[in-house]
Amino acid sequence: MASSSLLLPLFLTLLYLLSAPSSAYKSSLALPVIKDHSTHQYLTTLSYGTPVEEANFVLDLGGSSLWVDCASRTAPSASLATIFHRSVRCLTAKGPEIETHRWLSSLANPVDQDQACQIPAENTITGKRVAEGELVEDLFEPSHQLLFTCAPTLLLNGLATGAKGMVGLDRSRTSFSSQVFHSVGTQRKISLCLSPSSGVVQFGNMAQESQPGSEILRSLTFTPLLTNPDQNHPSINVNSVKINGKKVSFDTPLGGGAQLSTVVPYTTLQTSIYANFESAYLKAASVLNMSRVSPVSPFGLCFSSEGVGSSQVGPNVPVIDLVLQSEMVKWSIYGRNSMVQVSDDVMCLGFVDGGENPRNPIVIGGYQLEDVLVQFDFDTSMVGFSPSLLTRHASCSDLKSGSSAQSISV
Repeated sequence: MASSSLLLPLFLTLLYLLSAPSSAYKSSLALPVIKDHSTHQYLTTLSYGTPVEEANFVLDLGGSSLWVDCASRTAPSASLATIFHRSVRCLTAKGPEIETHRWLSSLANPVDQDQACQIPAENTITGKRVAEGELVEDLFEPSHQLLFTCAPTLLLNGLATGAKGMVGLDRSRTSFSSQVFHSVGTQRKISLCLSPSSGVVQFGNMAQESQPGSEILRSLTFTPLLTNPDQNHPSINVNSVKINGKKVSFDTPLGGGAQLSTVVPYTTLQTSIYANFESAYLKAASVLNMSRVSPVSPFGLCFSSEGVGSSQVGPNVPVIDLVLQSEMVKWSIYGRNSMVQVSDDVMCLGFVDGGENPRNPIVIGGYQLEDVLVQFDFDTSMVGFSPSLLTRHASCSDLKSGSSAQSISV
């Protein structure tokens, strides 16, 4: 007979499908994304509760849930409902953290029946995690009943000023994205377009009515979305790195999976990988007569801006290519996404040393994702990414989101 640990994933899936409301329509949902320049965090705005209140939340591609500082509301929500420990939705939210037989046995305990479902919540920017979060449900515009965790106010420390929680977009059952997919009844796709000013995130299929929009979608290059058994962070396979067409020689294997992150501001590389990368980039920069200057924290490699020309894709600096599943599939990073202007006359390479033993040897940060349309297709386990929109004289700030149309247009 199969053990309870083996039956748990199937058991949770069946319970989730049986307990969740059916969707009456097929659509998509688009939300605006703004960048907070003091923290380099990306925020979206959600309206929820009764009466409806609007609040900003930090986006996290690797986050597993939606958590909210419920105490920050100006008025308690009349539509807020507590999820109890004995409910199917509590078991679904807890996932593999609870043993099925233990949960089933607790149903017969009258003491447990009226207890609120306790779910941990984590600030993935500071690493602070609390265990006393309370699972609740409330109404989110436009007409979605979503589960989220009421977390203590202290968990807001480290978030952008005014943010009231975090929106997790990973593949777990009760992440914000998974709930929206089910509520809207759409394909499990996230289209993300970050910008230094205003961008957009869409759940479901992107609209292709406009010519520029359809051209951008056709320009997507696809690579497998890796599955890490230890975490749900979206990752892609990076086989090698080239700088101005020359392959970088690394002393340490790249480790395959490169995590994509919206909570890490700049791409981080494990120390030995960074050292080889920095050395190769410095050689390519010297060929272009770029002058190295003293580093500016947190960056390790900075240059004088004097004499460096520019184009529609940013400063004319060495091009970085992340070579993916084959030599023909690569993610090209131009000056706009590789150089950070720290002053009028100094620019720094936006790749930083991530330490000797990071959890992920490569984490592609938000700055490198800006003005690139990135599409995560959880149904096919593929990631699509466009060339820099700047090559089309466009940017992610040109993409519009609207709750009435519930689609992205260019």
